[in-house]
This record gives sequence, structure tokens and C-alpha cells, in this order.
Amino acid sequence: MRIGMALNYAGGFKESVAELADYEKAGLDIVFVAEAYSFDAVSQMGYIAARTERLQIASGILPIYSRTPTLLAMTAAGLDYVSDGRFTLGLGASGPQVIEGFHGVPYTAPLGRTREVIEICRQVWRRERVQYDGRHYTVPLPPDQGTGLGKPLKLINHPVRPRIPIMIAAIGPKNVELTAELAEGWEPIFYLPEKAADVWGASLAAGKAKRDPELGELDVVAHATLAIGDDVAGLREFGRPMAALYIGGMGAKGRNFYNDLARRYGYEKEAEQIQDLYLEGKKDEAAALVPAELLEKTSLIGSEGFVRDRVRALKESGVTTLNVAPIAKTHEDRVRLIEQIKEIVS
Repeated sequence: MRIGMALNYAGGFKESVAELADYEKAGLDIVFVAEAYSFDAVSQMGYIAARTERLQIASGILPIYSRTPTLLAMTAAGLDYVSDGRFTLGLGASGPQVIEGFHGVPYTAPLGRTREVIEICRQVWRRERVQYDGRHYTVPLPPDQGTGLGKPLKLINHPVRPRIPIMIAAIGPKNVELTAELAEGWEPIFYLPEKAADVWGASLAAGKAKRDPELGELDVVAHATLAIGDDVAGLREFGRPMAALYIGGMGAKGRNFYNDLARRYGYEKEAEQIQDLYLEGKKDEAAALVPAELLEKTSLIGSEGFVRDRVRALKESGVTTLNVAPIAKTHEDRVRLIEQIKEIVS
């Protein structure tokens, strides 16, 4: 099982990247860099590539709507080049709030667009002349839609690898099925190992039945906050605001994927109440209703025995990469947490 972490640069990006060297020495395997409506992730990942040696680097995630498929492919090839083959292209649909609200792009057909983006990216990395006639993307543009001067082109540079790993952030049944069929990795949110098979088992099986064997086994990435000790259980409460934001605020009624997931986990009543309160602007009240069980079982916060039990449950459910957020007062203590979790999973 690999150990990863999301880059947290609330205290300063350059300072956080400088600390990555210590995490790398402690056994960290991969770092994920997010992109929402913050600084772009690409410039940051290039900087990380220059400041690290062994650490794998992944976008977590680049939205499929904010760049053309060929630009996504070019960017991935460039990052793989500057990192000497250490890059993973994490993709996702994000959500209407970011895509329509910040980018001004219609949030349409996320499933179909994801499939076509992946197929076009792999054409680019194989250095084929890109010719694609899809439902959502057509390359090159037909003469009747442009100047008539467009022609099939191939990437000038030779990529480090002809197939860069692709990881998809997905929680919906159809999107998870597509991920299991086409991607090297799957990145769900609020992963609860005891209920993963009931929620996603059929989708994963359907996708894997169509999977190209050359893709290898699906890398399953689970996220969890991390704190180990006999008096740390109270730290789980810090997860309430974020859980409430996603379950309650990331979409309108009937269009919130995270709310749907909470319902599929069995928290139908809580999910409805959290959403109602959050959309009314009562964020604290919504956060108070996030089930304690959900906070507990999607975290690695507790005694060493508790953490070992949770890691065992994650492994048994199929998780192969554990993406942790270490919680501690000092950088040194966070490094020790990475050393501890590395020993536990080994």
C-alpha cells in the first residue's frame, strides 16, 4: 500500500514544498495537488518536480472542462518529462459551482466527456496524428466549423512514457464503472471500506469486465485524516465543516453527488437535513448533524490499535494507496505520523 498526502500550503506554498523533502525521507510515496478556483495546479507540480527526487506527483484533480483534451495531454506529458516519469494525471468533472461559476463553461455530459478526454490523451502520448470524431470533441475541427485549415497533428516531443497513468475522481455508479474500465487509478471521496462493496461493487465489476489487461490492477486511493494517540479522537470533529460543505453545499437539490453518496451509505435522513440547513445558510447547524460514525470510519484518528484496524479494513476492501492528511502541531510531529503510518501499512 502506497502512502500519499495532499499538498497543504495554507501556511505558504514554497514552505510546504520544502517540507516535502522530509516527508519523502519518511516514506511518503506520492503527493496530490488540487485545483479548484485556487492557483493552478500545473505550475505548482512543476515546482515540486524540481524540488523532489523520488516522490510521485499527481494532480488531484484537473477538471476536464477547463482545458482541451489535447492540452491536458500536453500538460501531462510535460509534467512527466520534468519529473522523469513520476507524474499521474488525476482527472475529474469537478462540479457546476466551479465549472459554471468560475470558468463559465456549461457543466454537461461529464461521463461522455471523461471517456473522450482519456481516449484523446492516449492518442497524443502515442504520438499519433490526433484524429477524433466524438460526440463532445472533434479533432481536428471540421472545415464547416472553422477556417478549413486545420489538419491532424502529432505531439512534437517524444513523451517519457507512451502511457501516463490516469486517475479519475469518481463516486457516481456510471462514472465509477467507466473508471474501472479505462483508468489506472480511482479516487473516491469519503471512502467507507465497510460499505464500499455495497455502494460501488457492481459498478467496479462491470467496468473491470471491459478493462484492458494492459492497464493492470486498478489503484484504489482512499483519503483519511491521520492522528495517532490515546487522546486524539476529538480531532475527528475538525472534519465536520468540510463534510457538511460537500454533503450540504456542493450542488442544488437532486444535483449533489456527495449528498447522494451519504444517502447510499445509509444516512438518508441526515443527508436531507444537512442539505436543507446548509442551503438555508445554517452551516454550523448542518455540520453538527454530520454522523459521528461517518467521521470516525472515514478517518485514521485514534489509538494505534484503532488505526491498525482501520488500515486492515481499507486493505481488505481493496485500497492500494492511502492518501493521508497528518494532523499535528509541528512539522516534526507530522513527519513522525508519516513514519508511523508507513510502518503500519508495511
